[in-house]
Amino acid sequence: MPNVSPGTDAPTIDGFDAEQFTFGGRTRHVYVGGSGPAVIVMAEMPGITPKVIAFARRVVDAGCSVHMPVLFGEPGRDISVPYLASSLIPACVSREFRAFALRTTPPAIDWLRALARRAHERCGGPGVGAVGMCFTGGFALAMATEPEMLAPVLSQPSLPIGLGSRRGADLGLSDHDLLAVRERAEADDVCVLGMRFTGDALVPPARFQSLRRELGDNFIGVEIDSSPGNPWGHRRAAHSVLTEDLVDEPGQPTHDALVQVLEFLTSRLLIPSA
Repeated sequence: MPNVSPGTDAPTIDGFDAEQFTFGGRTRHVYVGGSGPAVIVMAEMPGITPKVIAFARRVVDAGCSVHMPVLFGEPGRDISVPYLASSLIPACVSREFRAFALRTTPPAIDWLRALARRAHERCGGPGVGAVGMCFTGGFALAMATEPEMLAPVLSQPSLPIGLGSRRGADLGLSDHDLLAVRERAEADDVCVLGMRFTGDALVPPARFQSLRRELGDNFIGVEIDSSPGNPWGHRRAAHSVLTEDLVDEPGQPTHDALVQVLEFLTSRLLIPSA
């Protein structure tokens, strides 16, 4: 049985309690904060940076609780090129993530699904949400096989890694799980929200085309212009919609995307007052 154990020696993050969650023989730290229905916030590379924490706090402020697992990296550490490499290389060769595999659900998803089930039991509400970013972007889609998952968000889903048309169109989960997600979308009207910058080579347009083909109107795709000379000044290599490349000012497309994510989560997870 999965279990949660408080009192870990994990780094402190203001407003969050560090706990441990164990499932399938694998124990990881999880940062838990806020109240209300649960949202699983999965960090991008290289880990739970200050900007990932800032996003998690916005989810808390919106009325949800956050469960933020430590999948890689050092919680609270600022991003840097050496730190990025030290996190990315081990994750890419990890059997848990299978970062280069096609039509494969990473084994780590089983642990994340169990965390979502536990968070739902603990926090209540109609279900849970999940936000994946970059390396973890597609994880939220794979978690949507579970009946508890009502609000999966894919921010710049970058797996599988690599070039080529097959990789670009792949969604990072098995055919069996993709069928399960598609059936849930049709039967339970579960929607998937995805976002990317148009010039982001790590998230080719073919990946969003696959999502539209598989999910139809149940996929909401947000594509932010990062072409040369775009009116908002987004750099050509812009990648992290909700964190590093966020311009949190009204009228900015990334600000609008952040607001859309928060509204997507709350509209599906918060029960209106009578």
